[in-house]
Amino acid sequence: MLKLTMPLILVTNDDGIRSEGIKALYRELSEIGDAYIVAPESEKSAVSHALTMHRPLRVAQIDEKIFTVNGTPTDCVVVAVEKILPERPVVIASGINRGANLGDDVTYSGTVSAAIEGTLFSIPSMAISLVYRNGEQMLYFSTAARFAKTLVAYILRKGLPPDTLLNVNVPNIRYEDIKGVKFTRQGKRSYDNAIHETFDPWGRKHFWIGGGTPTWQAGNDTDFNAVSEGYISITPIHLDLTNYEALDHMRKNWQDIL
Repeated sequence: MLKLTMPLILVTNDDGIRSEGIKALYRELSEIGDAYIVAPESEKSAVSHALTMHRPLRVAQIDEKIFTVNGTPTDCVVVAVEKILPERPVVIASGINRGANLGDDVTYSGTVSAAIEGTLFSIPSMAISLVYRNGEQMLYFSTAARFAKTLVAYILRKGLPPDTLLNVNVPNIRYEDIKGVKFTRQGKRSYDNAIHETFDPWGRKHFWIGGGTPTWQAGNDTDFNAVSEGYISITPIHLDLTNYEALDHMRKNWQDIL
């Protein structure tokens, strides 16, 4: 009798190995695949696509299929694919991030960057985040995890276009209260008062980046708008950052520049 093997799924994040989000994601994806966790040993939020090159990396095995790396989310993907996993993963799922990765957040997010690294390996990859408001005590990681299982199952069947990852944002509500899914474009937001000036006990000035009040550009088809209306947002992100319209314009008008 032939032994049926389940597809190998790599689960990672930027919130670290102890986060509730990665535990919920791992539980759900273990039902449809041979899931492994390779995640940072501590929180690495907002490290973007950093790759550790100035020191060696250490791997610790927590359980049969659970590992930590003392590095960034990108490090975790590289080390997992090249050294830890018994074979190449079929899908990489990064998350569930504790907080939104909407709009310009994707340029800072370690969660999204792990999916970017997976895509660079030509492995279908997705990043998933739970969007909650300050002060909310109940976090519905189960909602995001349940949808992640549905989406990963789809990716296993259909794959993704070349050089494309999915950035998924899920409202912090019960699964049965989700209104549906919207395929969206990346929104645009800015922060007011996001850099705070503080002083230490000796009167020396310091600056703390974070917080602030976000404002969003209008747009019915954006990730932010979808989530704010109770929908799950799925934004396809392409690795090619070339602005082809600008490229065409500059080629045609180069003589004017000279």
